Amino acid sequence: MATSAAARIRDRMQPSAEPNVIPFIDVLLVLLIIFMVTAPKPTVDLHLDLPRSGPSRAALIDPTIVELREDPQGYRLYVSGAETTLDQLGRRTFEHISAADPAMMREDILAEGRVFIRADLDVAYQNVVSATDTLQDEGFAKVAIAAQNADED
Repeated sequence: MATSAAARIRDRMQPSAEPNVIPFIDVLLVLLIIFMVTAPKPTVDLHLDLPRSGPSRAALIDPTIVELREDPQGYRLYVSGAETTLDQLGRRTFEHISAADPAMMREDILAEGRVFIRADLDVAYQNVVSATDTLQDEGFAKVAIAAQNADED
């Protein structure tokens, strides 16, 4: 029995042919953590227009309606019922919104003033886009196209 115990001890003392990978994995994990901490973080610049606290005065004003009506010569442009041209569209729209609340600043009118564009079905889409572009070029931020349900007349 003594020989078998001695043989077992001798077997334990012989070098193992299997590689010990645990220290290697520990070193790799430490290197991974070091690279993750020191690597530059990707930054994304995202411009957000956050709402101001409380309702703005421009939001309480009824939206200005810009209408494009079919005409034999093309189309006619109206700002809240008053006829205008494409060149005067921005100025007339601004005047209409500022008439509702004369105390409003120009920046507030342009940022918060709502403008709805309504067009006849026969008006070319390019004319609607031209009116929208003109208003946006003038600085109006809230320009929308008013739609009508198909079943409405």
